[in-house]
Amino acid sequence: MTFKRHFDFVKHRNIFFIASSAVTLIGIIMVLAFSMHYGVDFKSGTSLDLALGKSTDKAQVEKVFSDTGFSPVILTIGGANNDRVSARYDDVLTEEQIKKVTTEFTNVFGSQVSPEVNTVSPDMANEMKNKAMIAVGIASIAISLYVTIRFEWRFAVAAIITILYDAFFVIAVFSIFRLEVDLPFVAAVLTTIGYSINDKIVILDRIRENLRFAKLKTDKDLHDLVHDSIWQTMGRSINTVVTVLIAAFCLYLFGSESIKLFALAKMIGLVSGVYSSICLATPLWYLLKRSSLKSVKAGAPAKANP
Repeated sequence: MTFKRHFDFVKHRNIFFIASSAVTLIGIIMVLAFSMHYGVDFKSGTSLDLALGKSTDKAQVEKVFSDTGFSPVILTIGGANNDRVSARYDDVLTEEQIKKVTTEFTNVFGSQVSPEVNTVSPDMANEMKNKAMIAVGIASIAISLYVTIRFEWRFAVAAIITILYDAFFVIAVFSIFRLEVDLPFVAAVLTTIGYSINDKIVILDRIRENLRFAKLKTDKDLHDLVHDSIWQTMGRSINTVVTVLIAAFCLYLFGSESIKLFALAKMIGLVSGVYSSICLATPLWYLLKRSSLKSVKAGAPAKANP
């Protein structure tokens, strides 16, 4: 089954390689120059979430904080009816200071005010940051080993490079737009790696199946095999990512403030995962396989003249 009328991802691979390299370079520059916008999980300080039970606006909330004498560095109003307040302090507040803030909100909005406090010390922040990086590293290594054993080294190399690209793409977007990085963000990166390798396994496994019946004599034979494999699995790849995107979008739209950035990171990772599977991983495997074909031809003994 051929798909000659469809877009040729293999033929236009250099466009995707250049675009992806440019995004990666911009992300590296942003991360090195400005670092990440760490949330309270990775940066010492206090995060105070207040469920007010009634609608409010930013001006009213700012006045209440001003009256307490403890104005936050970051202030967010959210919830379905603008009835939730999220305040971020770079300093660790004492119990007396937290009680003063919650008491003032109770006096203004009533006894239904429900506070949630999250305080992280500098040592705890560094420990969480290190453990998060270790978790991402272990997940990547474990997936890489599985693909190497289950398939072949060319499949593994293509998958490893592109899942790392997906993980870094999410990090780069959050760095560029200065979005807050917290523990749910790490969970989003880990699940991005999982969904990303799933997309790649679907396409790479189809390539492996087609290889069993293919007679690769020319570079065009290999090109057509990869091209056909991509389009044979295109529907499955798109349907899978759209299904999960709908769920992630609903989380972002209707979820609480604490999981909105998780859902956003998840959506970014899903889009990046399906893109890298189709536009990066398979063309990269094609280049690796093409080199091996050329090596075999170069090493083949010449036919003797009669």
